[in-house]
Amino acid sequence: MAARTIIIDHGSGFLKAGFSGWNEPQMVFPSIVNYVPCRENPGPSYAQRRVSLGIDICHPDTFSYPIQRGRILNWEGMEHIWSFVLERHRREHEDFPVMVTESPLKEPADRRKTLEIMFELQDVPSILLADQLEMSLYASGLLTGVVVDSGYGLTRVQPFYLGRPLRPSGKTLEFAGQDLSAYLFKSLFKEDCNHHNLFQLETVATTQMSKCYVPQNLAEALDFRQSLPSGSDENNSYQLPDGTPVELTPMQRLAPEMFFSPQVFDLQGPSISQAVVDAILACESALHPLLISHVMACGGNTLYPGFTKRLYKELITDHFSSTKAAMWVGSNRNFSVWLGASVVAHLSSFKSEWMTKEEYEESQRL
Repeated sequence: MAARTIIIDHGSGFLKAGFSGWNEPQMVFPSIVNYVPCRENPGPSYAQRRVSLGIDICHPDTFSYPIQRGRILNWEGMEHIWSFVLERHRREHEDFPVMVTESPLKEPADRRKTLEIMFELQDVPSILLADQLEMSLYASGLLTGVVVDSGYGLTRVQPFYLGRPLRPSGKTLEFAGQDLSAYLFKSLFKEDCNHHNLFQLETVATTQMSKCYVPQNLAEALDFRQSLPSGSDENNSYQLPDGTPVELTPMQRLAPEMFFSPQVFDLQGPSISQAVVDAILACESALHPLLISHVMACGGNTLYPGFTKRLYKELITDHFSSTKAAMWVGSNRNFSVWLGASVVAHLSSFKSEWMTKEEYEESQRL
């Protein structure tokens, strides 16, 4: 196996990349591209615009996410992101193997397109396409358990036994971090809501990262927050561009309740704790005690204060009170997929799953 491998984990919200063997990715940035008309030849056509990474502060209305709900919808944008990552890692003029994580929802046509871009346009020597949830499992050091991954575009639950996914039991919920952001946008800015307004973007991001939390009991938390005198909690406000402070409502602070009570936010589907229960019950009954004792939380949403405690509480209180339940949480669980891929990159047991450029070219001739 190669001494170093370039690991690329692209989520719907953020891309994480870096060399295998590190304790965290060396590059983390939003999975965002923007299209700006060329100054010398402005116009709407494909040939008359340029693509770049991130949000252009001079043209904040031109950005978009190439990946939506775990699926790549904009291959041109995705290719630009991959090219940027690989160029940064190839400064030493070495050809490194590349490992790209992929959503379990990816279609065969998407896999073929990924291989085409990597081998034909990026000229990588070899590649391994790795299941994101399986990589999270390896990051925990376990082979059996339930991976609960909640990121920007999707919330997914997948039981594993001896390193293999128990596929029919997996659950995918199409509400995640972007839905929480959408709720805060609409709640904070009402009819003036604009997802391309830089001030609003920053306000929502700051609110999510530093002011939101998961209550252990929604009714009790609402009563408590509503009883607080105005101005008594310094974390309970944000500032308008002119410096005017605005008080957050209790439900804005408690917005991550969305994952446990989606119906309160007019979202379809079961709660994340119910999805875990359904996934476990769909497996053989003999595996239930083993699975509930190895529940692995990963993904950015699980970092909200109170998230893992609430999930554990609901699992043992409402469903598995007679079984010994255990939550496995790591401090870098927002990077679990990347960290697991970093481990797998050097496992000889995965050697047969790599594809070389020669093998790809041979398959194209057949």
